[in-house]
Amino acid sequence: MTTSTTQPNFTGSLTALITPFKNGEVDYKAYQDFVAWQINEGTNGFVPCGTTGEAPTLSEVEMDKLIRACVETAKGKASVMAGCGSNSTAHAVHLTQMAEKAGADGALQVVPYYNKPSQEGLYQHFKAIHDNSGLPIFIYNIPGRSIVNMTPDTMARLAALPRIVGVKDATGDLGRPFKTRQLCGAEFIQLSGNDDTALPFLAQGGHGCISVVSNIAPSLCAKMHAAWKAGDVATAQKMNDRLMPLIEVMFIETSPSPVKYAASLIGKGKNELRLPMVPVTKASEKLIKDAMVNSILDMVEAA
Repeated sequence: MTTSTTQPNFTGSLTALITPFKNGEVDYKAYQDFVAWQINEGTNGFVPCGTTGEAPTLSEVEMDKLIRACVETAKGKASVMAGCGSNSTAHAVHLTQMAEKAGADGALQVVPYYNKPSQEGLYQHFKAIHDNSGLPIFIYNIPGRSIVNMTPDTMARLAALPRIVGVKDATGDLGRPFKTRQLCGAEFIQLSGNDDTALPFLAQGGHGCISVVSNIAPSLCAKMHAAWKAGDVATAQKMNDRLMPLIEVMFIETSPSPVKYAASLIGKGKNELRLPMVPVTKASEKLIKDAMVNSILDMVEAA
């Protein structure tokens, strides 16, 4: 086990990467091309093998290859925070060690789902991952999918551990960034897990967003975060206003079905998912295409 001595840059616009499939198999060439395009568009970092990447349907071999492919393409250009979560602590440790060997810069660890652990259980789960790996760890707090909501106090206990460095906050609670900053310190990296609240999250002390919509509008997302960082609030608001209609349709059905269809419209992968996920309905297709024409007109032709 090796311990990270420097902290990668996990701020700004980070893309929760989709996983391209072709006839049921992972299309690694399309994946690396997609990551390279994202870098050229200004994306600051990547999260492979997360919810948007359909991680529950991926084998460990596929996860390992996807993380390695992402690292190979992004190395020296953008940070890679690998999705390594599990509701089995031992399995989460194993996946984190695998991601570390694959060269990831950090690990995203979801609050255990289905088991419904107590706050003490959450602390012990994350502490075990921390103690058995050398990667910087981000807590993924998403009560909508995990049922359990990690409290700010539990997060503060974990933030005291040297390699638990931040959170992907998908609670939708805009009071959380302030509370977390007060308890965990300003250096604790807070990333929004919700595209629709990314800008107000920054205003409350956040550092960036792990984004779904940046799969299809990476430049707009990157420009919004860069403008905010530069103190250009008006430009950040303008970018946010342009993104909002697109964000809305990215979640009209369960993600990543909408973003997979949207990516296919701009030639960035096929509209193919693994069961139990299925493509969006025809009605949703029209809403998505209309929103893309209005938001990123230069990339999509009108029907």
